[in-house]
Amino acid sequence: MHEPSTPEQLCERLRWRYATKQFDPARPIPAAVWNALEDALVLSPSSFGLQPWKFVIVDDPALRQQLRTVSWNQAQITEASKLVVFLGQRTMTEADIDRFLQRTCEVRGALITSLDGYRRMLVNFVQTGWAAQDLAGWNARQVYLALGQFMAAAAMVGVDTCPMEGIDTIAYDRLLGHEGGAFKTLCACTAGYRFATDKHGLAAKVRYQKDQLIERR
Repeated sequence: MHEPSTPEQLCERLRWRYATKQFDPARPIPAAVWNALEDALVLSPSSFGLQPWKFVIVDDPALRQQLRTVSWNQAQITEASKLVVFLGQRTMTEADIDRFLQRTCEVRGALITSLDGYRRMLVNFVQTGWAAQDLAGWNARQVYLALGQFMAAAAMVGVDTCPMEGIDTIAYDRLLGHEGGAFKTLCACTAGYRFATDKHGLAAKVRYQKDQLIERR
C-alpha cells in the first residue's frame, strides 16, 4: 500500500492545473503515464456502477485535423499529445443492465441468480424512476464524473488538460463513426504539456472564497 498524498500535495496539484490553451506538440506523454490515465478513465465512478460511456482516444493526425475544423479551429485538438472524446449512452436498456450484471458475476464470482433483486431494482429505476424522464441526461452526468476524474488524475501526474465543449458534437459523431449509434459525443479533453509562455497558465486562478461556496450546518 502506497502512502497517500498529503493534503498539501493534493492542493498544490489542483492549484497547478488549469484549462491549458497552448500545448507543446513536440512533447508526448510517456506511455506509462498515459496507460495510468487510461486506467483512471476505466476506474471512474458512475451511478450504480453502470458505466454508460465510451472514451474515444484519437491519435490519427488526419482525423484530429478534421475534428479541429469542427471545434472552432481550437489548436489544442491537434497540438496536444492526446485527445479524448467522451461519449454517453443515448439511453439505458435491460440489455445494458444485464451486461453489467454479467460482468459483476465475472469479477466477483457471484451467481447471476443472486442478483435478481438488484436487477429488478435497476430495471425499475431506469424504466419508471426519476432518471427515466431523461436517460440521456442522466447518463451524461455520469460521463462528466469521468471527465472530472480524468483531469484530477492528470494533474496528480503532472499532465495538463483542457476540457472542451466548444465542439460540434453531431460532426464528431459522424467523423468518429457513432452517428445514430448507441453513444453520442458530449465533450472532449486534450492532454499533454503546456508551453511555459501560455498566458493562461501564468494568470492567477480565480475562485470565490471558501466561505462563499461552502455552507456548514
